[in-house]
Amino acid sequence: MEKLLEYDGLIYSIINKYSNRYDLEDLYQVSIIGLMDALKHYKKDYGTKFSSFAYYYIIGEINKYIRQNSGVKVGKGFIQLKSQILKAKEVMMQKLGREPTNLEISLFLEVDEELIDQAILATNEVDSFDESYEKYKSYDDKNMNPDIMDLHSELEKLSDSERKLIVARYYKDLTQSETSNLLGISQVQVSRKEAKILQKLRENL
Repeated sequence: MEKLLEYDGLIYSIINKYSNRYDLEDLYQVSIIGLMDALKHYKKDYGTKFSSFAYYYIIGEINKYIRQNSGVKVGKGFIQLKSQILKAKEVMMQKLGREPTNLEISLFLEVDEELIDQAILATNEVDSFDESYEKYKSYDDKNMNPDIMDLHSELEKLSDSERKLIVARYYKDLTQSETSNLLGISQVQVSRKEAKILQKLRENL
């Protein structure tokens, strides 16, 4: 049990993101199940840190819990509104030459901005859970890439703003100019922040 307690920090860094929608104690308990499963399967010759290895097992158990929890279900109204939002974005991007803000979308659709925010948050969360769960299900611990696992572990430690920048630049393949528009900061700030983040990742990997 003492061995498990060593990774409380890792567990809380993951489950705190869901604490506004789910019971923290329940999330902690399912995380312990994932951690115990990771301990059973981990071998030192995998060439990766145990915390990186355990991350995927913990996320897997959390996703299973969330999928079984009725709170993850999204009403038809939100689903329909999300469809309207996506269509509005396409039209507005052509007119504006950039991605519209939620306020602009709310004015275009004549829908309260708070409802726009809620619909995007609710549907994006489900999409995110489904995607990560499917990745977890297909994950074979015999074929885990240590470098990729360590990288994901370090990305998880970044702040929200840092992670959004890296996702925009390296996962969505946006230019620094496009990233600056997306994040609402100058291109110079994007360049400086990106350099600092990459340096941080290099030092920790």
